[in-house]
Amino acid sequence: MLTKTEIMERALELGFADIGFTTAEAFHEQAEVLQSRQELYDWAPARGLDLFGGVDPRNIYPEAQSIIVLIENYFQRAFPRVMEMRFGRCYLDDDRITKDGLSRRIKAFREFLREHGVESKVPFHLPHRVAAARAGLGTFGKNCLLYSRRAARQGSWILPVAVLVNRAYEPDEPTLAVGCPAWCKNACLVACPTGALIGPRKLDPRRCVSYLTYFGEGITPLEFREPMGMWIYGCDRCQNVCPRNQPWLAADLPVNEKVAAMAEDFTLAKLLHMSAGYFQAKIWPRMFYVPPQEMWRWKMNVARAMGNSLDDAYIPHLVRAMREEEDERVKGMAAWALGRLGGPEAKQALESYLPRAGEGLARREILQALEHF
Repeated sequence: MLTKTEIMERALELGFADIGFTTAEAFHEQAEVLQSRQELYDWAPARGLDLFGGVDPRNIYPEAQSIIVLIENYFQRAFPRVMEMRFGRCYLDDDRITKDGLSRRIKAFREFLREHGVESKVPFHLPHRVAAARAGLGTFGKNCLLYSRRAARQGSWILPVAVLVNRAYEPDEPTLAVGCPAWCKNACLVACPTGALIGPRKLDPRRCVSYLTYFGEGITPLEFREPMGMWIYGCDRCQNVCPRNQPWLAADLPVNEKVAAMAEDFTLAKLLHMSAGYFQAKIWPRMFYVPPQEMWRWKMNVARAMGNSLDDAYIPHLVRAMREEEDERVKGMAAWALGRLGGPEAKQALESYLPRAGEGLARREILQALEHF
């Protein structure tokens, strides 16, 4: 029978930063947490996130006897600063669609298990972070993230990959505690710009910048627009300010050449004016939570970021978006951004478009924007 040592050695050979083992027992405490916070997650099923269905591994894979958890450090190389201040780092080298990186290594790991008589399944909706902590791979942060015991200098720049297997292995000692130092002064809770972290290890996802960028309903509420700043897809604010992450943020990392090469495709101007073909070819394969039919979300987020940039150079692009875009939510956010930027050029653009704005959302946003002058 394949031993734990052999499995661990193979995982490290494949480039995983760590590995741990736990049982395939149900995550009863996680089920209780979800039940007690059901109103915070009632949006999830419509988005294909069956959180409740993932709390019992044997409902997913009846033959499961153990869970092997692999730890991937998704921030092994430095990203261009212009990218990591607009997009969550975990998405910058995400291959779940392209399958040209991590997916290949997971496949190789599963093939290794199969060659030795161990069958496996990798579910997407199992509580991966809790599984990793139960496998002794790290402790939690107050920001709800998992902090590694070994990868990224014990930081949170990690992705746990839970692998259900049909063999029983001795479980590792759980590390389910919060590992934040007392002197951190709740840095992540204080720094969350939209107040999504409502307590240690308690998140209101509906206020989270990441949620708002790719799942939010309609035009972003006014109260969140300035606080969301330059984030377009995802957010790393709570990780950037965390004292536990500073050792890795201070590391002298080699450049991620793949991400550096695609940075030019993600400029604000190109994203605001992109065609459906451009989106599907260059953007969606990397950041796929927003489907092609919801491309308006990207453009709306970009218009808001342009406004928050306080850079007058974006005024012509916002004016063009008001003139050319069909979606009222994009037009409306472009109007808000012009109001945020201010100045005579922005005011003139808003006033000149107002007669053509109709009676809907775009008109309301223009009138509100003009109140800033």
